Amino acid sequence: MTHRKRNTRKHRGQVSHGHGRVGKHRKHPGGRGMAGPEHHHRTLVFKYHPGHIGKHGMRHFHYMKNHEHCPTINLSNLWSLIPEADREKALQDKSKTLVLDVVKSGYFKVLGKGKLPDVPLVVKAKLFTSLAEKRIKAVGGACVLRG
Repeated sequence: MTHRKRNTRKHRGQVSHGHGRVGKHRKHPGGRGMAGPEHHHRTLVFKYHPGHIGKHGMRHFHYMKNHEHCPTINLSNLWSLIPEADREKALQDKSKTLVLDVVKSGYFKVLGKGKLPDVPLVVKAKLFTSLAEKRIKAVGGACVLRG
C-alpha cells in the first residue's frame, strides 16, 4: 500500500491516533498469545476452545509408538507392488502362482478394498482382514501370516 493511503495520514493532528486517552495503547495488555487461559481469559477459552484446559483419558507410561505401527495396503494396490514384467507373465500363464511379500514393501496389514485380477496370488503379511482373505482365496490365492 502506498504511504499516502495509510490510515496514519488520517490521524495526523489527532493526539492519541484513535487509541483513546484513558485506556491508552499499551503493548500487550492481556499478555502475549494464549496467556491466561486459566485466569483472565478463562471464559473466552471455554467458549471458543472447549477441551483446551484439563486432562483426558488415562496416562500410558513409556509409550512406544512402534508397537502401534501398522502400515496398511488395499487389495486394489497390491498388484502395483509386482514388477511389470512379472505381471504380464502372470496374466498370460495362470498355471504359475505369484508370491508377494508385502512386508518387504513396508506394509504389515492387507485390507479388502478393491478387486484382484483373476490370477492366483500368494500374499505374505502380518495381518489380513477377513474380506481381504476371502477375496484373495476367491481368485485361487492364499494368505500366509508371517512374523
